[in-house]
Amino acid sequence: MSPVDPFADDCDTRFVQPYEATKAYICPGCNQDIPPRTFHLVAVPRLAPDLRRHWHKGCWEHRARRRPGKVR
Repeated sequence: MSPVDPFADDCDTRFVQPYEATKAYICPGCNQDIPPRTFHLVAVPRLAPDLRRHWHKGCWEHRARRRPGKVR
């Protein structure tokens, strides 16, 4: 696993349907809110499951070519 980007290696991902999304999260790709009841995905690095993160679908798909947003 890359020490710089834990999501560069294999991750288990799953979609979170709006009815399953009960909490707000911050997307690490854009540093914007993922409000409750919003479709998104969860990425869990296989070698570091404690680094699980919730992402906007588009941010996850384009993470290799995007710079992270400004940290809040």
